Amino acid sequence: MRISQRAERIAPFYVMEMAKAASALAHQARHTDKPMVFLNIGEPDFTAPDLVQQAAVKAIHDGRTQYTHALGLDRLRERISDWYATRFGVSVPARRIVVTAGASSALQLACLALIEAGDEILMPDPCYPCNRQFVQAADGRAVLLPAGAQQRFQLSAAQVAAHWQAQTRGVLLASPSNPTGTSIAFEELKRIHQFVSDKGGITMVDEIYLGLSYDPAYGQTALAIDDNIISINSFSKYFNMTGWRLGWLVVPEALVPVIERLAQNLFICANTVAQYAAIACFESPSLAVYEERREAFKQRRDSFIPQLNAMGLTVPVMPDGAFYAWADCRAACAKLGLADSWAFADYVMQHAHVALTPGRDFGEHSPGDYVRMSTASSLSALNTAAGRLKQLLEAA
Repeated sequence: MRISQRAERIAPFYVMEMAKAASALAHQARHTDKPMVFLNIGEPDFTAPDLVQQAAVKAIHDGRTQYTHALGLDRLRERISDWYATRFGVSVPARRIVVTAGASSALQLACLALIEAGDEILMPDPCYPCNRQFVQAADGRAVLLPAGAQQRFQLSAAQVAAHWQAQTRGVLLASPSNPTGTSIAFEELKRIHQFVSDKGGITMVDEIYLGLSYDPAYGQTALAIDDNIISINSFSKYFNMTGWRLGWLVVPEALVPVIERLAQNLFICANTVAQYAAIACFESPSLAVYEERREAFKQRRDSFIPQLNAMGLTVPVMPDGAFYAWADCRAACAKLGLADSWAFADYVMQHAHVALTPGRDFGEHSPGDYVRMSTASSLSALNTAAGRLKQLLEAA
C-alpha cells in the first residue's frame, strides 16, 4: 500500500512512545513499594467541576445530542466572549469565535485556511510538536528558530525579522508555552505582530494555557493587540476537560465564513454534549473552582521546581503559566554517564519509576539537553518524584 508523502512527513509523537513504555513498566510495578509516578503527560489531575458534569448529564437526559451549527452553540460563543471581557478586559465579539473539536481542530482549520503549499511558518525551538505537524499537514513548512533561556524560550521580533524570507507566511507562537511554561512579554508580542502585519503575514497564537497564568505581567491575551490576531484556545487545561475534546478559535471576522466552510466539511460540528457542558464552565461557582485549582497548580510549581534546581536538574526560567518544568539534564546525564535526555528519561523510568518526557519531541537544536516534567500531578506525587530523583542522583 502506498503511503502519502504528507503522512510520511509527520514525525512520531515520542511523548506517547515514552508513555506506552512507562505504562507497561507501571503494570509490572503496581504491586511494589515503588509504583510509577507519571510526570510525562500534560493533563490536569482535576476533572470537570460538578456543574459542568451535571450540565452534560442534563443535555443527554433532555435529548440535546443532535448536530449543532458548525460554528458552535451561540450561547457558548457568547459565554466565551463574556469571559474575555471579564477576565482580560478585552472585547471579543461572539461572531468571531468558532467552537472546535479541541484546540487540535482549531489549529488544523486555521492552517488549512491560511497556508499554501511551500509556505513557511516561523516557530520557536522548543515548541509543542503537534503544532508544527498541523503546518506540515497543510503542506507548509515549520521553520524552528532556536530560542534559549535568555529570551524565555520564545521568539523575539528581531529574530522574526532576521529570518523572514519571501516564502515566509507568518508565525505560530504559544503563550504560555508547552514545554517551557513561559510566555512572551506583551510588548515583544506586539512588536512581532507589527512586523508580521507589515509583511502581510499572519500571527497565530496558541493560548490554551492562558487561563493558567500566574504572573500579571504575562497573563494577557494576544487578542488585546488587534482584531487580526488568530488565537487558539481550549477547554482542556484551565477548564480541566481534556477528554471532552472541545476548544475554540478566534479569527478576524472576514475569516469566519472560510473557517465555517472548512468546519462543515471536515468536522460537521464539535461534540454537542461537551458544548452544553462547557456553558456551565462560566457559571460563578465553576469559575471559583477553576481559580482555586489555578492556585493549586501555582503551589505545585513553587514547591517542585526549587527541589529540581537544588539537585542540579536546573529549570533556567521559572514558568509563569501552564504546568511544566523544562529542566536542563546535562549535569545529571554527565553524573550518570548517560548520553542525552532520552537515555536519562529511560534510566529514571527504569530505576526510579518516574516517567518524564525527553526533549526529542520539542525541537531540533538541543533535543538532548532538556526533559519536560508535568507539574499537573498532586503535590504528594511531585514530592515523591523529587525524592526519588534526588536519591538516584546522590547515589551516582
